[in-house]
Amino acid sequence: MRMLLTAQMDTEKANRSVSDGTMPKIIEEVIEQLRPEASYFTIQNGHRTCLMEAAQMPPLMEPLFQAGCRISLQPVMNLDDLRAGLGGMER
Repeated sequence: MRMLLTAQMDTEKANRSVSDGTMPKIIEEVIEQLRPEASYFTIQNGHRTCLMEAAQMPPLMEPLFQAGCRISLQPVMNLDDLRAGLGGMER
């Protein structure tokens, strides 16, 4: 099952990591460990936010917790998944 991981960064910790230059290292470490199919970076509710799509629930989220992120996981489907699911339904 595909999962959409949303990580909202704590503003103070994120500001410090941008200022001291550690933000790129944190992001690269997370990407390397989680190996998401897609990654997006945006702002949600006034917080730096990272959205990552993974084929399964990511087992290694500790770097995000240590970076002060609030994390949520949501099962998601792409169009192919939806077609397969709807095609398998009996009428």
